[in-house]
Amino acid sequence: MLSVVTTEQTASELRLDLDQIVREGARRMLAAALEAEVDDYLAAYAAERDERGRRLVVRNGHARERQVTAAAGAVVVRAPRVDDRRVDPVTGERLGFRSVILPPWCRKSPKVAEVLPLLYLHGLSTGDFGPALEAFFGSAAGLSAAAVGRLLAGWQADYQAFCQRDLTERDYVYVWADGIHFRVRLEQARLCCLVIVGVRADGTKELVAVADGERESTASWAELLRDLRRRGMQAPVVAVGDGALGLWAALRDVFPPTRHQRDWVHKVANVLGCLPAAVQAGARTALAEIRDAPDRDQAERAIEGFARDYGTKWPKAVAKITDDAEALLCFFDFPWLLCQAAAA
Repeated sequence: MLSVVTTEQTASELRLDLDQIVREGARRMLAAALEAEVDDYLAAYAAERDERGRRLVVRNGHARERQVTAAAGAVVVRAPRVDDRRVDPVTGERLGFRSVILPPWCRKSPKVAEVLPLLYLHGLSTGDFGPALEAFFGSAAGLSAAAVGRLLAGWQADYQAFCQRDLTERDYVYVWADGIHFRVRLEQARLCCLVIVGVRADGTKELVAVADGERESTASWAELLRDLRRRGMQAPVVAVGDGALGLWAALRDVFPPTRHQRDWVHKVANVLGCLPAAVQAGARTALAEIRDAPDRDQAERAIEGFARDYGTKWPKAVAKITDDAEALLCFFDFPWLLCQAAAA
């Protein structure tokens, strides 16, 4: 039997060749896609002629080489150019070809651009991006400390604009609110990120707010809700959240008319955590019968059945349902909201 024996050096060469093959394949595919895009554009306006019968949209060679950082590595491309002499009849301005695949300003693929802020949040310093990613992308182009610094300034500006946008025209009928705990940058303490997602009257879901808070305290939630109110947000009909008391206290202060709906995902997890593993499957089924009941009356009867079956041995688990029954069944009072949520 024949076998191939490779040394560490030859294995390294094979890996290097493989990376080169991938980058070359990516370069050829990108070049072919750009050529096809231009061909389609030329075909679409082939009938456009001037008074002398000459075509108004023709090829115009290729642009200068540029390097684009993609997931496959640094790829060198020469994008084809188009001479478009058409004029907009309304504005009188010259029309022109603009590649959707590779815009003139593009130096990094969107996927690479999405990775950079995550690396920064996980603690990679601006000066370390180039050396850290050069081996992966085959080049540090576009990943210098100054370039990453400009990206960081852009991220911060986008966030500030998001936090200052006007909410007067937003008709959020109900919202989800939760606090997410994670470590932002290695040198900082564990923070809490307060997140609110809203649902409009037509079922459209939108991110309403993202803000850092001091745990999930009443003061932090109230400050965020007051900011939303100052920017024109009206009180939502229903707010959905977990058992964090700070949220509900803040809602009562800032948006008193808003009804409270406890989140069933967190509630089921909390109840099952108070039960032994041997009975959790049956308890999960019983809790689903409460949540998925066709109306409030059947849901209340299902709660009575759950208390009857588990209350003697595990009163703590049952109390988590019976004590919060009103907030857990709030959604039955708003069937039109349920229809909108299903449509979304």
